[in-house]
Amino acid sequence: MEQNNSSDLLLVIDMQNVYTKGQEWACKGIEHASASILRLLNSQKTKQVIFTQYLATEHPDGVWKEYNKVNAAVNSDPWLNEMMPEFLPWVKTYPVFTKSVYSSFAIPEVVKAAKKARHLVISGVVAECCVLSTVLSAIDAGCKVIYLTDAVAGLSEVSRKETENIISYFAPLHTVLMTTEEYLLSDTPKSHLCYKVSGH
Repeated sequence: MEQNNSSDLLLVIDMQNVYTKGQEWACKGIEHASASILRLLNSQKTKQVIFTQYLATEHPDGVWKEYNKVNAAVNSDPWLNEMMPEFLPWVKTYPVFTKSVYSSFAIPEVVKAAKKARHLVISGVVAECCVLSTVLSAIDAGCKVIYLTDAVAGLSEVSRKETENIISYFAPLHTVLMTTEEYLLSDTPKSHLCYKVSGH
């Protein structure tokens, strides 16, 4: 796998209005995750940044047909699908790619950029859906993943923590878990966890 050892890629997953407080898919702690992501963006530590946005396709496959039927009200509301206001200035600077499934690796441009990056830095929502699916896809693609624990939000604190635990099982070979502060202070991130992959 070709890699550019000088640059990390920050992936900001689906920070859209529907996940904000009071909305149908509201994520617990999204304000904190948003603040952490903005801190990263303002620091300019990662020169490469990609935003993703979930938008339902008109021609879904399989179970996604039922998924889109159940969530038709959300899918048809333009405001709910827009990026959160604090990120609107940033999506004028960095690319936004849309997807109609959980994993951001369904987007060819994300796969290409992630494979060239030194590390894939993960942030966004929803921890137990799109974020987890993206991390597992990245691992299978051979990417080294940095998972920022305070830059991710889930539908509940319990599910967010459970997702974090699952991802920790792939450390230190495939994943590194750390806070935004730890990432900003570290030139060569090292996992503070001892979990190792013992087999498959």
